[in-house]
Formats: sequence, structure tokens, C-alpha cells
Amino acid sequence: MANSAIQDVFIVDAVRTPIGKLGGALSGVRADDLAAHAVKSIVSRNQNLDPVDIDEVYFGDANGAGEDNRNVARMAVLLSGLPTTVPGATVNRLCGSGLESVFSASRAIAVGEVDVVIAGGVESMTRAPWVMLKPSKAFPTSHEQMWNSALGWRMINPNMPEAWTVALGEGAELLADKYSITRDEQDQFAATSHAKASAAWASGFFANEVVAYPNVDLARDECIRADSTVEKLSSLKPVFRKGGTVTAGNSSPMNDGSAATLLMSSAALNRTGAKPLARIVSRATAGVEPQLYGVGPVEAAQKALALAGLAWDDIDSVELNEAFAAQSLACLRAWPELDKNKVNPQGGAIAIGHPLGCSGVR
Repeated sequence: MANSAIQDVFIVDAVRTPIGKLGGALSGVRADDLAAHAVKSIVSRNQNLDPVDIDEVYFGDANGAGEDNRNVARMAVLLSGLPTTVPGATVNRLCGSGLESVFSASRAIAVGEVDVVIAGGVESMTRAPWVMLKPSKAFPTSHEQMWNSALGWRMINPNMPEAWTVALGEGAELLADKYSITRDEQDQFAATSHAKASAAWASGFFANEVVAYPNVDLARDECIRADSTVEKLSSLKPVFRKGGTVTAGNSSPMNDGSAATLLMSSAALNRTGAKPLARIVSRATAGVEPQLYGVGPVEAAQKALALAGLAWDDIDSVELNEAFAAQSLACLRAWPELDKNKVNPQGGAIAIGHPLGCSGVR
């Protein structure tokens, strides 16, 4: 379609796999197969949509170094059985990659380039490969360094300031220092995340969105601990800094999973008879000092609210990625006007899991 006016963008459907733990039930599934499963599942649930009418598939993927095969979005199109005429593009904004795919899809619809887009995200942190530089000489005489591509910096440019390239967990420690966040606050936040996620599963909240992977014995998120308590979490040792406050228990785990959403224009809704779940009214991004990456959502959310002409009081529910409890609490410190009870009512990544490229869609 071509239209000079800005079009409304609607979310019609959303699915995700159960989130698997590192080395868990989904460890035998390739990232491109995880992505394809999410795409195939959302298409099969929307029988009123002719697959040939899908204009584009976007997928977020934070790694891309292994079985993602460079462009996992196109791999998902081909492996899911969609017509080969459907294009696919992969986007990377690290932990925000899945959300960036939704941004890309919604912009394309808003400007009138397309009508129907699948936007998703995927990550297999279990199957992320070890990587190394190609030696400059045919027969190197020194040992070559290898990096685990699942998480964090790799092959750092020597011109990058050292302060920027700290480990992600040390970044969380820096935010705990900056915002005076205690160990107990972090453990309380983590225990609450597990409690809310467990309650959400018990109530059936996730039943309609989760699509189990075929022939894999995993129907629910694998990392949720219904018996998690502050007392148990307080016994864990810090893992990133001696005398620190960030532990494995108040951090998100490493995970495998995929998710997909179906976005449509008004014209596509009318043509298919689909009923929307939501309308996208604004989107925004922001940059911060790299070592303080965890407060990136603060300015981005303020921008998005301003673009939509809304205030925090107008929002009923807020989804905030829980990379670390310290990072989440730092964001909440920076939003004093936000009612904290509105945040992650079904729990967040600390409990559900954080497959990097998937989380923004999940």
C-alpha cells in the first residue's frame, strides 16, 4: 500500500515458547528452529490471514554468531513454510532486539509501506558458539583468545574506554551504588518476581500465549521458582564484585526461547476481520553511558510518554525488563511518579527468564 498519512498500527496476536533454562529442555533446539516455531504458530492461529499477504517478517536476535545463520528472520520464514516471497530482516539492539523488531514493523505499517507484519525475537543462549578471531598468520605461534558469544562484550576495540566495557553484572553493581540500592531490596524484588510469575501461571494467565515446542517436554517457563524467598536469596554470594550485592538469585538467568507478534494496519483488520489486542501509539529509544546501560529505559519511556501525550498516571500496566534487580530498581528510582504496583504484574525476566533477543517481544 502507499499512503502519505500516518496509519494506525494494531497488535492482533502474540505467542511465545516456554522459556527454557541454560542447558535445559530447549537446549537441543536451534535458534532458527525456535524462531520458525513462533512464526508458524502465530500464522496457524490466524486462519483468516492468507500467508501470501504477509508483507515482512522482522526478528530481533542479540547474538547472530551461530545457528541463527546471519539473518534468523529469513531463516524463520523459510523453515516455517511461509511463501518464499515473504522477506525477512533481522535487527539487533542487544537486550532490546525483540522490541526493536516491533518498532521496525510498526514504523513500516505507520508510513504505509506494508499492511501485515510478523515481528518477533529469539535467542538460544545455550547453543551460542564460542568465537575467535581468524589468525593474522597461517601458523600462529601464540594462543588465540576465545569468547563465549552468549553474553557480554567480545573482541573489544582497544580504542574503547575501559570504563565502558565492564561486565554486565558490574554495570548492575554500579547502578546499585549510584542509586543506593541495598542487597535486601534486590532480593525482595527477585522473590516478588518469582511469586508473581508463579501466580500468573497458576491463574492461567500465560495459557493462551505459550506454544510448546513439538516433541520437547516443556509446557511452562523452566526457571520460575515458586518457593523462592528472601531468606534463600540472601544466602547467595555476590558473583561480580567482592563485597557486592548482585547475585545469581537477583539477576536474570541465561535462557532459550522465541516469541512473535502479528501487527496489522486498519485496512488489514477490515480485510481479515481480525480483532486487535492493542494499538501502538508511540515508540522511543535513548542512549546512556555504556556502563550504565540498565537505565536506558528511563529516558526512552519518558520520550514515548511525551510523544503519546500521556503521563505515568494514564498507564495501567508497565513491562520493564529485569536484567538485574539492581537495574530494575534503578529505573524505578528514576520514575518516582510511577506506581510500583503497576510494574511487571505477572513477574519479569528474573523469574521467567531472559533470552536476550526474545525478551522485548515476550
